[in-house]
Amino acid sequence: MERLSYNQLYLSAFVDFITARAIFYFIFVHKTYIIVVKQKIDQKIGILGGGQLGKMLCQAGSKLGLRMFVMDKNISYPASQVCPEFTCGDITDYDDVVAFGKEMDIITIEIENVNVEALEYLQRQGKQVFPSPAALNIIKDKGKQKIFYEGMGFPSSEFTVYKCKNDIVSDLEQGVLSFPFVQKLRTEGYDGRGVQVVRSFEDELFDTECIIENLVDIDKEVAVIVARNPSGQIVTYPPVEMHFHPTANLVQYLYSPSSLTELQKETANALAIGVAEKLDIAGLLAVELFVDKSGRMLINEVAPRPHNSGHHTIEVCHTSQFEMHLRAILDLPLTGTDQILPAVMINLLGEPGYSGDVIYENIESCLTEQGVHPHLYGKSTTKPFRKMGHVTIVNQSLDQAIAKALTIQNTLKVKS
Repeated sequence: MERLSYNQLYLSAFVDFITARAIFYFIFVHKTYIIVVKQKIDQKIGILGGGQLGKMLCQAGSKLGLRMFVMDKNISYPASQVCPEFTCGDITDYDDVVAFGKEMDIITIEIENVNVEALEYLQRQGKQVFPSPAALNIIKDKGKQKIFYEGMGFPSSEFTVYKCKNDIVSDLEQGVLSFPFVQKLRTEGYDGRGVQVVRSFEDELFDTECIIENLVDIDKEVAVIVARNPSGQIVTYPPVEMHFHPTANLVQYLYSPSSLTELQKETANALAIGVAEKLDIAGLLAVELFVDKSGRMLINEVAPRPHNSGHHTIEVCHTSQFEMHLRAILDLPLTGTDQILPAVMINLLGEPGYSGDVIYENIESCLTEQGVHPHLYGKSTTKPFRKMGHVTIVNQSLDQAIAKALTIQNTLKVKS
């Protein structure tokens, strides 16, 4: 038998040592990673707000086996249908929010109109709050939002902050301000409420704190949803193009891919990422933008949560906006924003002139169509322009998806 030299024996022992060390390191790191991921997933996530966004967050959380809890005023709200851990409480009340948040590991929102002072207290007590109260304080006040964009050098329409109706009328009479313009309530405006175009003295002004913006000569309205986790990983969904209801100021339908040029898409993504980073967002940030007739891109407003402009991602992206928000606040990997198929999303709004127990007229005929995905939010009563659901239409051809969406929009009616 051939005898090994000292050098050969040493080399063999060294290789065995390195191999054993590598195996030990792999097992240790892999096991540690599994433990860390399990610790993240086992956390209790509390959602302030029990509407349709809370409902769809809970549905996405169920897929990942997450521990989801919701608080809102009434057990009849949509999220209660899918979340057994539903607490009745007022999300604008300090004591209710603190009591709910104390039992959670992570607190997030589905609407901006929550008690921020309570969230600040919970954050000081060591709770994870996403978005941060600091970011939420800016975003929930449209005046502070505009001042933030101005201070950070982000493009946005010109604006003036007003305290009351009389100050606006005074500036109009003195020629400091001229028609037409856009008036927005500083706080509590959502779903088309608290925003109006004012064209003459015959239009009734909001008599409260507000901002007045120059009326932009709009060519396109688009939105980008960006996701960012506490580790700093950041991803964006492809921009969507939005068309608004002429009177309700709500998204009537949107489609993706948008008609933006590649350069415009890059600009939109860069703006969305820039705002998310400056606000230090963890979770989602939906960024609505105007493209004016000259091609300028201006930030309209943002929302630090899942957004109407991202509902289509449930069907057409590998990871929906709802799962992505949960991944982000849990500091998990952010992947899957690529779009698989072209899509159109239409909002199901309560028909004008109808209030009461809801009836979805012609829902059965829509269910016979291929590539049509209705989402009914489970609200028992309708009223004019109330968001009652949405429908996503997918097709290999965007033009065919748009045509089918318009047919469904004219067929499926929300009445009482």
